[in-house]
Amino acid sequence: MNLKKKKVLVFGSGISGVAASRLLQHEDADVILYDGNTSLDAEKIAGEIGGNVDVILGELPDEVKKSLSLVVMSPGVPMDLPVVNEMRQMQIPIWGEVELAYVYGRGDVLAVTGTNGKTTTTSLLGEIMKNYKESVFVVGNIGNPYTSAALEMTEDSVAVAEMSSFQLESIDTFRPKVSAILNFTPDHLNRHHTMEAYMNAKKNITKNQTEQDTCVLNYEDEETRSFGETLHTRVIYFSSRRRLEKGIYLENGNIIYNADGVEVLVCNVEELQLLGTHNFENVMAAVAMAAAYGTPMEIIRTTIQAFAGVEHRIEFVAEKNGVVYYNDSKGTNPDAAIKGIQAMNRPTWLIGGGYDKDSTYDEWIEAFDGKVVRLVLLGATREKIASTAKKLGFTDIVLADTFEEAVTLCAEGAKPGEAVLLSPACASWGMFKNYEERGDKFKEIVNNL
Repeated sequence: MNLKKKKVLVFGSGISGVAASRLLQHEDADVILYDGNTSLDAEKIAGEIGGNVDVILGELPDEVKKSLSLVVMSPGVPMDLPVVNEMRQMQIPIWGEVELAYVYGRGDVLAVTGTNGKTTTTSLLGEIMKNYKESVFVVGNIGNPYTSAALEMTEDSVAVAEMSSFQLESIDTFRPKVSAILNFTPDHLNRHHTMEAYMNAKKNITKNQTEQDTCVLNYEDEETRSFGETLHTRVIYFSSRRRLEKGIYLENGNIIYNADGVEVLVCNVEELQLLGTHNFENVMAAVAMAAAYGTPMEIIRTTIQAFAGVEHRIEFVAEKNGVVYYNDSKGTNPDAAIKGIQAMNRPTWLIGGGYDKDSTYDEWIEAFDGKVVRLVLLGATREKIASTAKKLGFTDIVLADTFEEAVTLCAEGAKPGEAVLLSPACASWGMFKNYEERGDKFKEIVNNL
């Protein structure tokens, strides 16, 4: 689409909206940035973007809607807002930020989605690619907008992209050379309303892939396994529980790659710095994606052995008075938080609670399995989680009013040989800007104990 001198509306003033606006300016479009939040500073937003841009806050005038050639949605803005439906009925093309980046960017894309494990898998795959190719951009839900990288990408570039359901629900032509769906568990149902809609958004990652492309799927997830049977693209499964005739699997502590009919020992999990079966699955997904892209196994092997993990995901913070502290702020839903508990190898004081994404917490509580000494709860979900825990027979619960109080309660009560784990099973919104800010605050408090 030639956007020169065409009016394009960017919906949302966050980091993705700003990056999309800059890319559109590069394409010589007439950019209008819109946000319904009237408390924002229009001049500040325009200054962040630079160049010639109109910023509209509050209500979007009808004359502006009628003048538009394209709408670009930021991932955080729901696609079913009345104003979006109105513009859709006006036959205005509506793209997501990812679609915009793909259309105007160059090079290959390797894309990762799933409920949990995306950031670790994407980060590891990014490191492998950086050791293989010269021009590599790690983008998407991981913090660096794809639209920012698109301006710098060449035909020889590789974008390693973490894709959320929010980003994938608005693609049109986006086609990764290699994709992965790691797993499906309930999340973001406040946005997608049903599990089916949530999964369909993530399945969009394969929408335009052909038999020349590859999709990596979790054999132990019933939904991803059955989805693989419907695909026309090449499929590589990974499994932490069984030997696969074709795929990558974990057997007796060894990761074995056998996608092409020849067994290759990748490494033993004792050689990895990452903890837990869920991380071994993330490693297998990254290995399969890199191998499918043609990366030599020796580069893959040395990279995964050196990889120390990602910040805010079962991250060791400190040992104070014989108590170890772990930051798992990225455990923003019950399933991710279960992985945090499973990775602990000592009695654990658990800090949980936060923003309510309409999740249920039964399986999370059941995963305590005698390992959790005390549950310290805070945020909007604390009463809901406490009620669920008591129903399931776990009563060692303390309610905290502030984040500082929650950490202090644990520090004062935990004994040498025990652990304190921040793994909230909830989003951070309402108390913090994002999970990173929450994790950073936890580390600050712990380091000042």
